[in-house]
Amino acid sequence: MPDIQIERSHNLGIDAARTIARRWVRQVEQDYGLSCSYEEGDTQDLGRFSRAGVDGRVEVSGTAFKLHATLAGLFAGFSEQIEHRLRTKLDELLGEGPQKGRAGSGGDEGEDDDAYNDKDWR
Repeated sequence: MPDIQIERSHNLGIDAARTIARRWVRQVEQDYGLSCSYEEGDTQDLGRFSRAGVDGRVEVSGTAFKLHATLAGLFAGFSEQIEHRLRTKLDELLGEGPQKGRAGSGGDEGEDDDAYNDKDWR
């Protein structure tokens, strides 16, 4: 089963990072039909997301976002595209915009006419 791991460092502090993480969780919940939960901690939060073929978590601290997802079944065949979309959405929320040249980015930044798109998850 393909695994996706994304880590982004930041200097936002826990309150601002929490706001971004909650926005990201709501967005992927809506866009991909995922079942999500979010637990706040003193220094680190944990968001979990799942649906048939997708299971993952995002750890949020005052200095980093760490996302881990496992894809199975039909989703496994689209792991590169899914990873690219997840990276792009997180980077947009962090204010970095599309990241060209990052490892595992898929290579087709800015193009939405591939065989996979966000609404195909529903």
